[in-house]
Amino acid sequence: MSFYIGREASKLWKRVCAETTTEINLLIENWKYVLGGLICQYVHGLAARGVHYFHRPGPTLQDVGFFLLPELGQDRAYISETVFTFVFLSFVLWTFHPFIFKSKKIYTVLLWCRVLAFLVACQFLRIVTFYSTQLPGPNYHCREGSKLATLSRPDNLLEVFIIFPRGMLYGCGDLIFSSHMIFSLVFVRTYQKYGTRRFIKQCAWLIVVIQSLLIIASRKHYTVDVVVAWYTVNLVVYFIDHKLPELPDRSGGSALLLPLSKDSRTKEENHKLLNGNSGDATDWRLRTQVNGKILEDGKTVHVETVINGV
Repeated sequence: MSFYIGREASKLWKRVCAETTTEINLLIENWKYVLGGLICQYVHGLAARGVHYFHRPGPTLQDVGFFLLPELGQDRAYISETVFTFVFLSFVLWTFHPFIFKSKKIYTVLLWCRVLAFLVACQFLRIVTFYSTQLPGPNYHCREGSKLATLSRPDNLLEVFIIFPRGMLYGCGDLIFSSHMIFSLVFVRTYQKYGTRRFIKQCAWLIVVIQSLLIIASRKHYTVDVVVAWYTVNLVVYFIDHKLPELPDRSGGSALLLPLSKDSRTKEENHKLLNGNSGDATDWRLRTQVNGKILEDGKTVHVETVINGV
């Protein structure tokens, strides 16, 4: 029994190492897109904090969602955040499943490049929208009488650029449209396309619907903020998804460039871990298939990796 566990642990470790090598190579090729997407996340947070300086508290606007859904209250406002955190962490963990499981359909780096493109486009539209018109915030800390409803003039420039934790937790004015819904809808639509479990897909959509209702019931957003997010995010993702090149499908077999190891035995083991079969090492040299193209290289030696997932 201990021998079997040790052997499986050794296979898992080799699989993780092989996958890490592949993803590092992809990150080296696509680091600009990843870095750009992460910088845009900070810019979005900075813009949300900036609009707080323009926010002026006032009477809560008439809202059909507030009329239909009972108010949860401050004591239970955490429920919507808990649901969002669950969606966020579940998606992040799923994107890294190729490092562990044999069954894999995606490359983590390439998927996140796509997800960041969706997020940046939606967040750009969101920034333009909430800077165009500032509505009085319905959240408890944004109402009249709250000390957090307005921000005094900053004492120095550094104060403007520090957005955590107050800017992340107690923002006001960045209403149309909901940032939580942007992340949730982008994540669910991405899993809808690249995920493999039908039941999880159905549950994911149900959770997003529930989250929409909880956001309104928590009075964190007006109903219009959630409604606009539903059709804007879906349209943006649909448009960009058709403009971007399709991701290689590992379940059907695709190829990547990997450096040829000096140790032929190690090379063959890595190939088996990534492919799920033994293959013939004699056919790997000098020919690499990438996105359906055959490249000949007389100087640099490459290996062909075809990943077969379920």
